[in-house]
Amino acid sequence: MNEIWSGKVFTYLVKGLDASALRQRVHAHNLANVNTPDFKRSYVAFEQILKDASVRVKGSVAAAKPGHIGRGEAGEGEAKVVRDSTTSMRSDGNNVDVDTEMTQLAINQLYYNALSQQVNDRLGVLRYVINEGRR
Repeated sequence: MNEIWSGKVFTYLVKGLDASALRQRVHAHNLANVNTPDFKRSYVAFEQILKDASVRVKGSVAAAKPGHIGRGEAGEGEAKVVRDSTTSMRSDGNNVDVDTEMTQLAINQLYYNALSQQVNDRLGVLRYVINEGRR
């Protein structure tokens, strides 16, 4: 039962939800500054960071037990906000594209909904076990 709370999958789901919430705030910040001269958009780097962290953990001694994330790796795989300093096509130096930001917001919403459904399903199993244990 401890696997439900501390397992690798649940940990990744929670990190994904945190990253998705951060991503929503970053896109909202970008959209709020669409008319700010010289503003450079930001984005959240998460999926590749998480993948790299899980590969490091899988290959380490700390992963001797399946699903185990060692103490040193607990903070790995965190989402990071990255500034996109690519050249702007606009004369004011701003590189925010409203269409791109809105599309990314919609994608992020679908991602968040999928992750939250997975968390709810896992918690539903736990609820079922608790309720059946009472009988």
